[in-house]
Amino acid sequence: MAGNSFGQVFRITTFGESHGAAIGVIIDGCPPNIELDLDFIQYELDKRKPGQSKITTQRKESDTCQILSGVFEGKTTGTPIAIVIPNEDQKSKDYDHNKDTFRPSHADYTYQHKYGIRDHRGGGRSSARETAARVAAGAIAKLALKKVGIDVVAHVSSVGTIDAPHIDFSSVEAFEALRESNIVRCADPATAKEMINLIDQIRKEGDTIGGKVSCIIKNCPVGLGEPVFDKLHADLGKAMLSINAVHGFDYGSGFDGSTMRGSEHNDIFEKNHLGNVITRTNFSGGIQGGISNGMDINFRVAFKPVATIMTNQQTVNKDGDAAEIKGKGRHDPCVVPRAVAIVEAMTALVVIDHFLRHNLYQ
Repeated sequence: MAGNSFGQVFRITTFGESHGAAIGVIIDGCPPNIELDLDFIQYELDKRKPGQSKITTQRKESDTCQILSGVFEGKTTGTPIAIVIPNEDQKSKDYDHNKDTFRPSHADYTYQHKYGIRDHRGGGRSSARETAARVAAGAIAKLALKKVGIDVVAHVSSVGTIDAPHIDFSSVEAFEALRESNIVRCADPATAKEMINLIDQIRKEGDTIGGKVSCIIKNCPVGLGEPVFDKLHADLGKAMLSINAVHGFDYGSGFDGSTMRGSEHNDIFEKNHLGNVITRTNFSGGIQGGISNGMDINFRVAFKPVATIMTNQQTVNKDGDAAEIKGKGRHDPCVVPRAVAIVEAMTALVVIDHFLRHNLYQ
């Protein structure tokens, strides 16, 4: 299997399966002398870990990471960083029923036909369990970005047809405090209550539902992005679409921009009171020509409903014969509360990689 690495200068390679001994990540290209706050790394992992509330899977994993290399006296050395996260609560028997049967909208059928073999226990390598390794690497990327004043923050902006109002904020800390005040991770507390009630209702019905995560990159300098094929928004799009269950990505005005006129959509330049060039509007989402323009970068990520549902569905077995299957075990009724940490991690990995690439010109 190829395609297990991401990034060019700050590059990660993840490994492991859902029901194997562990998952992990190798980080190559991390700058030296970054102070590693282990509590912060664990905090990021805790946002993604299973079993954290009634609206997430009840699989119990501490997701305690072990850093094996690349760190000395609490600081990165510039050498490869190896991180391992043991799997502690596998219940492989929950997946015996789909050993020879393909679950609808899962990777079972495509993996079997592509590789001629698949790990049916929790989906093996195709499981979202793999994303814990990305979050660990993303936490280190966020620490590196904080050193240069760049912040990445996201929240759940919709569940099903429930949409949170647009939230303007200047303080990342205040925004995160609002988001972490509820189990769905929406920064609007009133909307969060509606979302939680809907997810809980869907869970009791044995069904699932999708949603969106909105993300902002604050204090991003002008100049990040490598046209033509490595535009900043193109790499952000690839990063988001590599996350399990993601079916859509848009930035700035997104698809709504296609309904506007150029006279409405153009972001007019002006100089602010500090003498910096800014734009009056931000339909470009902080990116123009594939390069950051210094404004806040904002985008949305759409997640489909979880494919495993607790009701009977028609499918086929490995011989192509008709079969019936029903979800068993522990699964999320909606992935977006836990996906916030993954979106932030992948965003940080893109930004630090482009920041380091841009500095090669200096």
